Amino acid sequence: MPKMKTHKGSQKRFQKTGSGKLKRSHAYTSHMFAHKSQKQKRKLRKSAIVSSGDFKRIKTLLPYK
Repeated sequence: MPKMKTHKGSQKRFQKTGSGKLKRSHAYTSHMFAHKSQKQKRKLRKSAIVSSGDFKRIKTLLPYK
């Protein structure tokens, strides 16, 4: 069997944690900060863990991660 290709867009967006979960960044962090509250902007800074349903989908895009 030939090697599977990694989806390069997904490779740039997700990192694997030590326990095997996938880490992602939040959306809505690029512009229009004037109407967002300070609390919302502070929470968007932190990374999040990919949900279990999405993890199954993304796993096929990242076969070697």
